[in-house]
Amino acid sequence: MLIDSHCHLDRLKAAPDQPSLQAIIDGAKSRGVDYLLCVNVRQQGFESMREKMAQFDNVFLSSGVHPLDVQDGLNVEEIKKFATDKKVVAIGETGLDYFYAPETKTLQQQCFEQQIALAVDVNKPLIVHTRDAREDTIAMLKAGNADKVGGVLHCFTENWEMAKAAIDLGFYISVSGIVTFKNAGELRSVIRQVPQDRLLVETDSPYLAPVPHRGKENQPAYVRDVAEFVAELRGEKYEDLAHYTSENFFNLFTDAAKLIGR
Repeated sequence: MLIDSHCHLDRLKAAPDQPSLQAIIDGAKSRGVDYLLCVNVRQQGFESMREKMAQFDNVFLSSGVHPLDVQDGLNVEEIKKFATDKKVVAIGETGLDYFYAPETKTLQQQCFEQQIALAVDVNKPLIVHTRDAREDTIAMLKAGNADKVGGVLHCFTENWEMAKAAIDLGFYISVSGIVTFKNAGELRSVIRQVPQDRLLVETDSPYLAPVPHRGKENQPAYVRDVAEFVAELRGEKYEDLAHYTSENFFNLFTDAAKLIGR
């Protein structure tokens, strides 16, 4: 079993020449990807995402607002209401991105702080996006007592110091197809050091397709390519990595485990 711990199925292209959502999920299943976490990024998009995913028992959901979408506003009570849905297993993705939107830094921090507090309130883990905001991300997680619920730094691209700080807070590190890119030497060094019990794998589809699928729209099936690459990178058997990253997923997202009767 393998799990795509972070994807955006509702953002895959809808076109006559594109496979259906059912075909995409079936394609993932055929490569051993049994479960997927479809991650919310815009508050206004949650209900549409939930409707699209309702037919799939193996797809879990999150509720939150991405730091690059905070200009659309943040209604904490509405996100809290969304979080009562039985398929919602996490709050996010939230976080800080000073690379693409440094001009909204203050607003990002306000929204991140609110969503950390919400996660603690509803007792669900956080899905965190962070880029060029290492110190602030860790400081805000500490200040908000995020260690009470834990979470994951998804699509990790930062240094070992940040990874270690997050792990010390009880967070997981999730690796995407970026690790397969030619210029990802520093990231590969970090991923070699992450303890087995703190590692997840993801696609972040439809973005960041791994080698050998660069240039294509990313799909959950490609998490197999990420997992195989990471296993070789770490000197581990693929089957072992698939097993322990799946166990890690259910240890973090306990509501997902309950939903399938684990």
